[in-house]
Amino acid sequence: MKGRIHSVETFGALDGPGIRYVVFMQGCLLKCRYCHNPDTWDACDGKEMQANELIKQMDRYKSFISHGGVTFSGGEPLLQHEFLEEVITSLKKSGMHTAIDTSGAVPLKQSHRAISLADLILLDIKAIDPELCKDITGMDNANALETLEFCDEQNKPVWIRYVMVPGLTLEEEQLEKTAKYLRGYSCIERVELLPFHKMGEYKWEQLNREYTLKDTPVPTPEQIAKAVEIFRKYKLPVKD
Repeated sequence: MKGRIHSVETFGALDGPGIRYVVFMQGCLLKCRYCHNPDTWDACDGKEMQANELIKQMDRYKSFISHGGVTFSGGEPLLQHEFLEEVITSLKKSGMHTAIDTSGAVPLKQSHRAISLADLILLDIKAIDPELCKDITGMDNANALETLEFCDEQNKPVWIRYVMVPGLTLEEEQLEKTAKYLRGYSCIERVELLPFHKMGEYKWEQLNREYTLKDTPVPTPEQIAKAVEIFRKYKLPVKD
């Protein structure tokens, strides 16, 4: 199989347990207003690589990632689910831990095999309200919530990622609804509440795209603390 790769990070510490080899894959169904990698959206861009070629590159870093693993991010890695299936199957034979960082936007009929193969799913919940999700990303959240349900049925470990955007997802009503919804899932091992930032704004300018959150402030420490308090009220395992 051949896949399209945007870039790799050989010493990642934020995308799963331990030190990770992170593969940023090309292509995405969503157009998140706060995306810091809009250059990954176009599925025709990036470098084309064969599965065995990518695995060979990873082998050079085994000594660093043997207590961590490999994470597939993007873009949306599950758009290239068949490529993922081949690479993850090979990595599992060598005992390597694998994780998929996904928005869950790809329909389960396409993504379920790759999800089942991975050891961990990092699932981005963009917004619990379907209309708000559509406003932020261009799509509603139906596929993402189905993905979470599937992971729960499969006892697949999940780390939830939730970006806190003032005026959108950081509103108290949205935090309450999200935490209340998520509390019923036993597969959730961790919740990462991620403060909105503008570090990718310059990429939007380079791509001649309108960055609609230019005037949106970053969350204050008090707002972040309140969000953590709400999620912990619902007994969710929020990362410190």
